Amino acid sequence: MTSPARILVADDNPDNRAIFGARLAAHGHQILSASDGEEALLLAREEHPDLVLLDVTMPRMDGIEVCRRLKQDPALPFMPIIMITARTNSRDVVAGLEAGADEYLTKPVDQAALVARVNSMLRIKALHDLVQEQAAQLASWNRELERRVTDQVEQMARLSRLRRFVSPQLAERIVGGGAEDPLVSHRREVTVVFLDLRGFTAFAEMAEPEELMGVLREYHAAMGRLIQKHEGTLERFTGDGLMVFFNDPAFQPNPAENAVRMALEMRDAAEALGRNWRRRGIELGLGIGIAQGYATIGAIGFEDRVDYGAIGTVTNLAARLCAQAKAGQILVAQRAYAAVEDLVVAESLGELELKGFARPVPAVQIRGLRCQDFPRRAGAEQAVSPASPRSVGPDGLAEPGT
Repeated sequence: MTSPARILVADDNPDNRAIFGARLAAHGHQILSASDGEEALLLAREEHPDLVLLDVTMPRMDGIEVCRRLKQDPALPFMPIIMITARTNSRDVVAGLEAGADEYLTKPVDQAALVARVNSMLRIKALHDLVQEQAAQLASWNRELERRVTDQVEQMARLSRLRRFVSPQLAERIVGGGAEDPLVSHRREVTVVFLDLRGFTAFAEMAEPEELMGVLREYHAAMGRLIQKHEGTLERFTGDGLMVFFNDPAFQPNPAENAVRMALEMRDAAEALGRNWRRRGIELGLGIGIAQGYATIGAIGFEDRVDYGAIGTVTNLAARLCAQAKAGQILVAQRAYAAVEDLVVAESLGELELKGFARPVPAVQIRGLRCQDFPRRAGAEQAVSPASPRSVGPDGLAEPGT
């Protein structure tokens, strides 16, 4: 304990108080004095001294009773008590120790012994206080650790849920506070991609369940890798149908471009899968529809089952374009095409009659990326060539009659 310590000297003899106080003050300690037991008890409770020097025989309340009450009071910090007795028998010593005293001295008190006992008790007090402080710090650390573990468990659970819909990188950004909470209902302009396997219904009617599930696993794995690569948000699986959107939950500067690049790589991946499937007698091809517009996005479901979804005309438009697409086709609505027309080679399809839409919808077919854009395509090993030898005009659309 750092000096000075605060010591309460309780003795009904003023000479003893003066002698003890002067001796201890000479060693740098601060002295509090009490002339009877009740005053000693009151001062100890109010001042919380570092040590109590307590005479056994005092008026109003003896030292043993004072010691007992101080030691039984849970509101008081640990304070060593040295009992001082003038009696030669051991009864006062035993009674004092049973009451909770930590040390004792007999009168006449040897001054060197007094200082030695006081310093010894103050060292014990300092060690006790250090242990208490460390225990409190440890308890605080444990509480903080428990809080962090709880937060991390909740974060991992949230991350696991989010990874059902978005790429791992994006999920970590959302959980880490780098993106808004996607489950809160909101509106945003998004680019929606629908994809569906042509011929799947007929295949499902004829195939064995094991073969059907094997094809779906291959298809989902290939498409899933590309969704994550381009940081798309997977809204749903419906057998062979998938819905992916861009620009939510995290903002993307070019969502339509990301969607088209993903769709082109999906088309290539599906063609590779198709060649393998055809060797097994399975005829399947991928059709893709893309649209851009505003949607309401957020949590959909009930307490025990919540999904993350987008609702709006844009999702219906992408789904209807997908339904119109033949195997290997990527059909894009005009608004989405306008955002990527400088990057792609496309063919105008005119206006399409789509189920659920009162008026015909202009659409284009994306055939590939423009030649000058090939180096920008991540991981591309060769240029994407148009699917047919039509000549291309300066606006990126295939010229009529070619």
